[in-house]
Amino acid sequence: MRIQISKEEIVMRKQHSSEPASIILLRGSLITLRRKCGKPTCYCADGEMHSTPALSYSVKGRTHILTLRSSDVPTVNRALMNYRRAVAELEKKALAGIRRTTLNIMKAKMKA
Repeated sequence: MRIQISKEEIVMRKQHSSEPASIILLRGSLITLRRKCGKPTCYCADGEMHSTPALSYSVKGRTHILTLRSSDVPTVNRALMNYRRAVAELEKKALAGIRRTTLNIMKAKMKA
């Protein structure tokens, strides 16, 4: 089976290989792909399947899956958490801006 890697994935791999993990932001989900290899004598033929960690993410409405090495999982997991924290912080700032704007509008209406 041949896996094609998109240009976005290549760029993402290059960017993330040189940056420290603390500042990497990744959007998506960490998943486990499970499959049988097809060899009749392999352990997966009767029971437990082979598993591979992967990052599932979407770009312009299309889902992409980037298979990972086991050693990548902690870094990817940290980057996913960094993204979720950043989104939560941004949401807090946006809500504060809405509250501030609402107060300014109410004050302006009371003066008029």
